[in-house]
Amino acid sequence: MARIPLFNPDLMTAEQERVYRAVVDGPRGTVVGPLRAALHRPELADCWQRFGAILRYGTSLPARLTELAIVVTARRWNSQLEWHIHADAAKRAGIGSAVLDAIREGEAPRFADQEEADVYEFARQLQQSGNVQEEIYQRVMARWGNVGVVELGAVIGYYTLVSMTLNVHDIPLPDGVQPPLAPLAHVNAAHESLPTLAPAVAAEPASSDVAGGPGNR
Repeated sequence: MARIPLFNPDLMTAEQERVYRAVVDGPRGTVVGPLRAALHRPELADCWQRFGAILRYGTSLPARLTELAIVVTARRWNSQLEWHIHADAAKRAGIGSAVLDAIREGEAPRFADQEEADVYEFARQLQQSGNVQEEIYQRVMARWGNVGVVELGAVIGYYTLVSMTLNVHDIPLPDGVQPPLAPLAHVNAAHESLPTLAPAVAAEPASSDVAGGPGNR
């Protein structure tokens, strides 16, 4: 049960109804997750839904890479609903089941695709340490340019906000869905609720992996 009242569309104020309609008539098609809490402040919910729509549906990054970064974020913060929604979206976008299973279990995912390995490492390092090593930053920059590297950082930051909102307000999973994430050990026993994410395992990149991208846009 959520810690905060969730909204019945029949009982909304006019401003809440306006934001609600903008969400359900947009690419999401339904009000789920953190927006169920954010609607208590309609102005916040409106900015939130527009910001989130850009980062999920409107970046220059392929959907599979966006969804990969989101599931890394969900796993880092043990965000059950975020994982439930985005692991399925990641699979539909082309992320392999073995990669998703490894992330869920806290094991080192094995990537055949260097782009995916780099985005995983970018997200993992940023979530684990608050920054990204220069080599990974430059690899993402070389392929996706200024725009792409900014978008990737923003996706990870936005979905950290989503994860924390879902967690702190206990926004529930759909009826009948069991929590998909089991607790993982943390390197620091004082923070057992936060998992340590394993580094990617990937083949050495070919020269084409850092050339021919969109460049610094």
